[in-house]
Order: sequence, then structure tokens, then C-alpha cells
Amino acid sequence: MATAQLTRHEIDVRDVEYIRHGNKGYQARVYVPRGQGPFPLVIDLHGGAWCNKDRTSDEGTDAPLAQSGVVVASLDFRMPPDAAYPASLQDINFAVRSFKQHAAEFKIDPHRVGILGVSSGGHQAMLTAMRPRDGIYNAIPLPGARFDASVQCAILCWPVIDPLGRYEYATKLLTSKDAGLRKQAENWVACHDKYWPNTNEMDSANPARMAARGETIEMPPVIVLQGTADVAHPAPLRDQFIKDYRARGGQVELQLFKGVGEAFITTDPTSPQAVSAIEKIIEYVHRVFD
Repeated sequence: MATAQLTRHEIDVRDVEYIRHGNKGYQARVYVPRGQGPFPLVIDLHGGAWCNKDRTSDEGTDAPLAQSGVVVASLDFRMPPDAAYPASLQDINFAVRSFKQHAAEFKIDPHRVGILGVSSGGHQAMLTAMRPRDGIYNAIPLPGARFDASVQCAILCWPVIDPLGRYEYATKLLTSKDAGLRKQAENWVACHDKYWPNTNEMDSANPARMAARGETIEMPPVIVLQGTADVAHPAPLRDQFIKDYRARGGQVELQLFKGVGEAFITTDPTSPQAVSAIEKIIEYVHRVFD
């Protein structure tokens, strides 16, 4: 459905605590369209190399998506220094189940759920989509649970789809003659080292390599969006994932945006490329669910 044909909704936005660890609560910013519903749900996972940013980071995407008639829940989750892998995946898995469980409260259709992730959030989104019932990730109990964490689509914005491949790529850039690129690589490597216990985990909890290895995974349809000038998320890693996912029967759409780098939507959601990307996300979600 073309975005111009969609009903535009007024939305209500509020923060809710969805989980607590010790004396610290973690919130979701929930965007709910006004109207009877029930509406599809999209869980949004911010980027930040697994170590930075928060539930407000993707407002430029979340608000227009909600205005198109979708409930959006943008999550905070445990990050270093609070906790390393797999804590964030456990929080995300719990959130998907919890929002399905509380569908009536948020006017959600629990059978129409997607997951959206940006950069490192793209890694976590795809891993959640592939392994919704994994014993490590669904380890946090939900009393009276009636749903698992399965989703019907994944929206990946410049994802770190192969964490080990990106780590190897960034490590090589530490000796780059380009001072700016070298500084970026130092930050990427530092965040990898804070989040991941070791490179074995980067390899095992790795959507691209899981698809290549033929592991048992769920395979919902996927859309990948990325700028052609993105130096933080190597195109060969993305293309290999797409090739392997399709080879196993999975559906992947790739949308490229000329001349922009990583975080182009997050940085300026009003730019022409960002507006186009947001429109494609909205169209995709409604195509999957309507």
C-alpha cells in the first residue's frame, strides 16, 4: 500500500517500565495510534554499538511509523557497563513476549508483530527473529505467558549483521592512515570488547554465519536499508547474509540510498534520503501486515 493512501493517525506517546533488574527499571517508549485498533506492533531497537544511545534515538522513524497506524515500542535494555551479551537479548526477548501479553492495553494485535533494529540493534533484531525460543534468550520468565517472541518480519537499518566480520574489519582499520576512520574504528573495537565476552560468541550469536552454517532458525521476511557511503557496516558482509538467507528460502529486500553513510535516518530524519527510507519502512510494514 502506498504511504499516501494510509490513514494518518494522531498518536499518544508514553514511557512504560517493562522490566526491572535489581533496583533499576528499563523503559520502553510506546507510540500508540489513536483509534480502535488493534494495530500491528513493531519493537524498535536502537543502535550505538551495543553500548550507547537509548529508546529516544529513533524518534524520527518511530513517530511517523506510528502515525501510519502501527504501535511502536522503542526499548531501553541492559548495556555495558550494566551487563554484556546476552543480557540485552534476554531483555528484548522478554519485551516481545510482554507486549504480546499486554496487547489489549496497547491496542496491539499480538499476531502481527515485527522488529526493527538500527546498526547493533539490527544485529539484535535479526538474532531475536531467528531464535525467538532460544533457551538463553527467553530465560527471563513471564508469569502467565501465552506467547513466544516470534515475529513476522524484521526491518534492519544498516545492521551489524556479522559481528565477528565487523570486528575483524574494524581491527584492520586501527592502522589506517585516515585519522578520522582510525578514530571510528577504535570506538567500534572498544564497544565490541565491552559487549562481547570473546570472539567465539561473536561467531556463534551471528545472524549471517548462522544462516551460512545452515543452523535451525526462524526465517521471517526481511528488509535491509543502508546508505551507499556507509563505512561502518561493510557491504560484502551484508551481501553475503542476503545471499545465504535467500539460498535457504528466506525473503530479503535491499534498499540502498545513494551518497549517505551510517545513521542517515537517525542523524537527520528530514533529509530526502531519510524521508524516502522512512516511507519504504512504512510501506513494507503495511504490506506485510495489512
